[in-house]
Amino acid sequence: MGSDCLFCRIVAGEIPATVVRETPTTLAFRDIDPKAPVHVLVVPKEHYADVATLGQGDPALAGEVLATAAAVAEDQGLLGDGFRLMFNTGAYGGQEVFHVHAHVLGGAPLGPMLARSLG
Repeated sequence: MGSDCLFCRIVAGEIPATVVRETPTTLAFRDIDPKAPVHVLVVPKEHYADVATLGQGDPALAGEVLATAAAVAEDQGLLGDGFRLMFNTGAYGGQEVFHVHAHVLGGAPLGPMLARSLG
């Protein structure tokens, strides 16, 4: 995308990150504001704004993001007790950086999925 995308700049090495896994098409790095003991972001190296755009534009790359996320969960020792894998999409979905990224969260009980009840 260019110099205004935070994650494109991380992929390009312009902004430092704690990388935990890298493939030819994906990069996984620790979140700078973790919401769980393990909080890793997995991004495709190619810019896509959100998971819907990625899934429609390059389903194979979407699969590679998921495979990297699963490998990160295994590397971080999360497979036994479980983990959460999520994508925030769009303003209502809570997306803050508009470069698709999977959150791999675990290392402790994560509680309810949503912060509030609709009831």
